[in-house]
Amino acid sequence: MSLASITDKAAVNCGFFICRSAIKMTPHSSKRKRCFPPVVNADTRVLILGSLPGEASLAAGQYYAHPRNQFWPLLGSLLQLDLPALPYAQRLDCLLQHGIGVWDVIAEARRRGSLDTAIRDSQHNDLQQLLASLPQLALVAFNGQTAGKQAKSVATCGVATLILPSSSPALTLPFASKLAAWQALAPYVQPAATCSKAAEQA
Repeated sequence: MSLASITDKAAVNCGFFICRSAIKMTPHSSKRKRCFPPVVNADTRVLILGSLPGEASLAAGQYYAHPRNQFWPLLGSLLQLDLPALPYAQRLDCLLQHGIGVWDVIAEARRRGSLDTAIRDSQHNDLQQLLASLPQLALVAFNGQTAGKQAKSVATCGVATLILPSSSPALTLPFASKLAAWQALAPYVQPAATCSKAAEQA
């Protein structure tokens, strides 16, 4: 599927594409937890894949909404921006301006609570379909070991892969140690002056 066919069906908000109907999703069940649509655009160079949104994220309708999840502080430190201080839509816009996209490897699953170890009966997203639609993609980074189980499959698409320490508070690694690993994304991100100004005004 071409990028054009995806973006024709995408919801456009604040300059970024939230791909909805282009990626086939199974019908929602109240007993199953379901991922959010991917946040990508034609300039996405780095795609960060998590496992499945936790309870706090599902309740808020936002990626990485748990206050102790370090996803936004990690990327904020990487980009030298105060991302956690920005409204959610602006955070996503900043990521895309820097060539960073976000999605999850699991489309839906049964799970009590938020831990990956509790995931049961999972159905995976069609990652290859999305990757084929991103002409500038250079790296797929997996946020944690659960997502990282898909690294070998993604590598067959001819794109570089990287498994990062999870930003989840369930991984009790010091922030500095996580950040040192996440710095490997730096060569793939692109500057974004507009985003920097927005962060300064926040």
